[in-house]
Amino acid sequence: MHYDYLIVGSGLSGATIANLLKKAGKTVLVIEKRDDLGGNISTEIKDGIIIHSYGPHIFHTSDEFAWSMFKDNVEVYPFINEPIANCHGEFYHMPFNMNTFHELWGVTTAEEAKAKIAEESKEVPGEPKNLEEQAIKLVGRTIYEKLIKGYTEKQWGRDCKELPASIIRRLPLRFEYNNNYFNDTYQGLPKGGYSKWIENLLEGIDVQTGVDFFSKRSEFEKIANHIIYTGRLDEYFDFKLGKLEYRSLKFDNQWFEMDRYQNNPVINFTTHDQPYTRCAEHKAFDPYCENHHSTLATFEYPDTFEEGKIPCYPINDEKNNALAEAYKELSSKLEPKTFFLGRLAVYKYYDMDDCIVAAKEMFDRLVELGIA
Repeated sequence: MHYDYLIVGSGLSGATIANLLKKAGKTVLVIEKRDDLGGNISTEIKDGIIIHSYGPHIFHTSDEFAWSMFKDNVEVYPFINEPIANCHGEFYHMPFNMNTFHELWGVTTAEEAKAKIAEESKEVPGEPKNLEEQAIKLVGRTIYEKLIKGYTEKQWGRDCKELPASIIRRLPLRFEYNNNYFNDTYQGLPKGGYSKWIENLLEGIDVQTGVDFFSKRSEFEKIANHIIYTGRLDEYFDFKLGKLEYRSLKFDNQWFEMDRYQNNPVINFTTHDQPYTRCAEHKAFDPYCENHHSTLATFEYPDTFEEGKIPCYPINDEKNNALAEAYKELSSKLEPKTFFLGRLAVYKYYDMDDCIVAAKEMFDRLVELGIA
C-alpha cells in the first residue's frame, strides 16, 4: 500500500502528527523501532500497577490545544507533582518554596527568605559563567550545595562549573508555601497509563512495531509521498558530520512485599553518595490501584549514552548545538519530501506539551504547503 505520510517513531510527537493527519483525511503509516508504542512515555501494567517504563511523566501545560489533545483522547485524573529531596537523610520540599526555606533556615516570611538568598548570592556579582554561578546567583550557596550540585552533576556526568548557565535559568523559586512543582494551568495523569493515550491517538492508523527504519530505508522511502522523521537527527544522515551527544538513563526496578515503599511518589537524591538521582513508586501515582500487597519502586541512574542505549537528554552545549545546526541545514534541503519533528530530530529538550505544540505547528505548516 502507498501512503500519504510515513511517520518514523510512535512517541508523542509522532503520534500527535499522525492523529492530525488522519483527521485531515490523509493515509498514514507509523513505524516504531521498539516493540511498544509511545517512546519514552510508554507504560505497562504488572500486578495491577501502571508502570512508567522510562521514568515518571506528569502531563502539565498552559496551552489549550495541548490540554485538549490530552483530555479529549484519554480519561484524565488530577495529580499534583510534589517531589521531595533527600540530602543525607534530611528531607526538603520541592520546588524551592517557603517550606524549603523554613526547613533549611527556620525562616517564616518571604522577606526573611529573600534576604537570606540575597546575602548568599553576593558571591556572584557579575554575569554567571556556568551552572554553578547561575545557581548560586539564583538561590544562594546553601541550596546549591545541598539540593542542586550533587543531583545535577550525577544527571549530566560533569562538574557544575563545566555546564552552561542556561540549563538552570528557569529554576522554580517561590516565596509562598506551595509544593506544586509546576506553574502550569493544567496538570494530570491518564487513567490506564500513557500507552492507552498513545493507542487512542493512533486508533485507525496503520502501525508497525519492532521495525527499524534504517534496516529497510530505501523500501520505506518509496511507500509514502512524505516522511516525518522523529528519530535521532545525526543518525538520519549516517553521522556524516559527527555524532551528537546525549545523556541516557538506567532503571533498576525493585518489587517490595508491602503496600507502600516510600512516603512520596518521587524522592530526589541530591548527594553523590547515592548513585541514583531519584526513586519513583509507581502505584503512588494511581489512586485507582487496588494492589495492596506489593509495590514497585524504580531507582533512576544517569548514564553515559552509547549506541544501543536510549538517548534521553540532548547535551545542548556550544559544540553540540553548532553540530545540530549544521545537520538542520541539511534537513531543510530535504523538504517537502522529509520533515523533522520531535526532541531527537531537532536536538532540543521537550516537555510533553512541547511535543504536541510542535506537532500542531508542523501540521499547520503542511496545510500551508498544500500537502495536508
